Amino acid sequence: MMITRTSKLTGTERTREIDLTPAQLAVWEDGELIQDAAPHLSDADREFVMTGITAEEWTAVFGDGDAEDAEAGTIH
Repeated sequence: MMITRTSKLTGTERTREIDLTPAQLAVWEDGELIQDAAPHLSDADREFVMTGITAEEWTAVFGDGDAEDAEAGTIH
């Protein structure tokens, strides 16, 4: 599904294809945690849905993070 979000970091609007159904999006919008509503999404896709922040944008603003974050596959 195409998801359009405005980044909470930069205000840039982006649209991305995210493997999310309208039903999963509705469950999240109704207050379910994103990781429970769509457990198959990557950290980066969940972050984009929630905040509009891309992994590249996160890295540009905050750097690469520490080695533990990189090993865990998290973007923050």
